[in-house]
Amino acid sequence: MDAATILNFGDETTMDANGAVRSVQAADLVMPAERAEALWSPRQLENLARTYWRFLSRVTLGLIRVKYTDRERFVCLLFRPFVLLSFQAPEYEMDADRGIVRWRIEKGVLVSRQGRGGNGFLEIDVHRCEADEPGKARLHVEVEVANFYPAIASRIGRWVYTNTQSRIHVLVTHGFLRSLAKLKLAESRVGRFARVEDVPDPGLRPTPTDRSARDRQTPTAV
Repeated sequence: MDAATILNFGDETTMDANGAVRSVQAADLVMPAERAEALWSPRQLENLARTYWRFLSRVTLGLIRVKYTDRERFVCLLFRPFVLLSFQAPEYEMDADRGIVRWRIEKGVLVSRQGRGGNGFLEIDVHRCEADEPGKARLHVEVEVANFYPAIASRIGRWVYTNTQSRIHVLVTHGFLRSLAKLKLAESRVGRFARVEDVPDPGLRPTPTDRSARDRQTPTAV
């Protein structure tokens, strides 16, 4: 039996006139309040990040693997020389109600030259919210890819990207969100943080949904 109920799936993917993609998938996890409290720590946020990469490897039957160093994360097709995407070391932010982990995109064969160097990013953003049912808590989870310039779109065409790589990303991310119902997080290989006080405060940083709403007037949907 699942430990949490998954509700309110959302998805929005856009590409602007310059070819930059923003893709946001979201869901609510409703669970007993004490479970949510136990999950609210920087260590569990690190575990959530690790769970994302483990899910990616499992759902691709091990074809996609993530290699770790102190400074980078490499998403590889089987082995390190075949790097699809590389990310800078993760950035964490957390306070009493919000936790964020962000990986800035460095390079890789899936990203065009325009999108390299850390301007684009992958982010998991978690909000602790009130639930409708007494004794329950709701965690709103959003997974965002922003300012990503797909190489396939620049080399072959936007239609091809939209109907291949983009669709696969959305399916995988929704699968990851569904997998969180069991609340079985992978153990972080790093474990840098013990207390919320050890992590920078997210402050008033806009959420992925807020950023999408702000930019909705300018991009063209893909």
